[in-house]
Amino acid sequence: MSETLGPPASNAFAFDNTFVAEMEGFYSPVQAEPASAPQLLRFNAALADELGLDAAALNSPAGAQIFAGNVTPSGAQPVALAYAGHQFGGFSPQLGDGRALLLGELFDRQGRRVDLQLKGTGRTPFSRRGDGRAALGPVLREYLMGEAMHALGIPTTRALAAVSTGDPVFRETTLPGAVLARVAASHIRVGSFQFFAARGENKRVQQLADYVIVRHYPQLVNEAQPYLALLTTIRDQQAALIAQWMLVGFIHGVMNTDNMTVSGQTIDYGPCAFMDYYDPATVFSSIDYHGRYAYRNQPVIGQWNLARLAETMLPLLDADSDKAIEVGTAIIEGFMPVYEEHWLAGMRAKLGLRGAQDDDRTLIQDWLDLLQAQRVDFTLACRYLADVVRGDSAPLAGLCADFSALESWLTRWQQRLGAGNEAAIAVAMDRINPLFIPRNHLVEAALASAVNAGDYGPFDKLMDVTSAPFTDRDGFDIYRQPAPPSGAPYQTFCGT
Repeated sequence: MSETLGPPASNAFAFDNTFVAEMEGFYSPVQAEPASAPQLLRFNAALADELGLDAAALNSPAGAQIFAGNVTPSGAQPVALAYAGHQFGGFSPQLGDGRALLLGELFDRQGRRVDLQLKGTGRTPFSRRGDGRAALGPVLREYLMGEAMHALGIPTTRALAAVSTGDPVFRETTLPGAVLARVAASHIRVGSFQFFAARGENKRVQQLADYVIVRHYPQLVNEAQPYLALLTTIRDQQAALIAQWMLVGFIHGVMNTDNMTVSGQTIDYGPCAFMDYYDPATVFSSIDYHGRYAYRNQPVIGQWNLARLAETMLPLLDADSDKAIEVGTAIIEGFMPVYEEHWLAGMRAKLGLRGAQDDDRTLIQDWLDLLQAQRVDFTLACRYLADVVRGDSAPLAGLCADFSALESWLTRWQQRLGAGNEAAIAVAMDRINPLFIPRNHLVEAALASAVNAGDYGPFDKLMDVTSAPFTDRDGFDIYRQPAPPSGAPYQTFCGT
């Protein structure tokens, strides 16, 4: 049982817990299982400042006790959230927070309400057969990946702290345990709606929809058809988000409906990774045997997940079930045009194309086909196009086995760019084409060093590099290079 902490650490939080107050039945009260020897490994001072928190009070042994779940700060109301979900296409009617607890809600300096969650604090009523714990490696991965995505400008949950527990976690081997303190716009998922819809509790679905509107989309409160507007808005948010993933080569790895927020944030960095060599069929997750969540499938899966959300909301869309299906289907069918609009605009910007022309889609696809044919690094190829604009094709040529195969395309592309403003175009391209991403081999090396040797130097260096992904810096060459070819494909694993 956790104890309540007195000043000064408790004064670091000003909780305002609307979900607990208004949504009884959507969660289960829970207390963290004590950690034997909590140690604060990393604390996100920049995020703490954005949240208006007392960093000095929290970046301390007292903070470690809070973030490990041993001490419940004043005003916190720890709960585990209920949700269901389609996992690799199969429906599980009850999942829920099996190893996490929501401490409460805070306001950041911009007045935005956010959740503070602890992930890895032990069993909850939703744990099923799991131990509710998290291992250190996956906790550090989520910390790193979330901050890298944030630096890229992609909506995401973020890590406030990583704490070692001093206790072992038993998986295939014995691993050091850890807890992640995670900040999110909310932890409401498509699966949150599915949990109650599967039980025929349509009033609960409506209650959740009303809460989501007020919390995330207050501009919809006075809409004549607020639930139709809500579904449309969530669709548009997800279309924009997945387009951003695709534009940087990010592969989520496990796009189950319980891993899809209604706020439009990326959540749950399990078997995720960034693509090195361009290949639309890229799959990293060790359990994605059939490539359901391959890079190229992410927009399709996003639409499929939204269709599952629409199914839960049909009684809210229209009293006539046939009419509800008709309007719901129309909203979901609108996903691909919205996604394509975001993706095409993003690719035009990556290639420095101003305005829009009818054959831009063909020009872009031809570029991607060339990258795939020669296994060219996606991130660097897009970045080095700016050097071509400046008159230096050597960096791009160095990525290609046969640069002459690109020359015809480069001629077409340069004709499309037109003459004039080359310097400005190149600068604009550099602002949106990252030079540094969390490259998979570097992530693995940094995690291995931290977990196996207690050496956080590589981890901190990679955090520093990816915190400024668009800025070239001397001495960072190894962080931009793709992994050397190997005989085995890179694999990632679920962890947190």
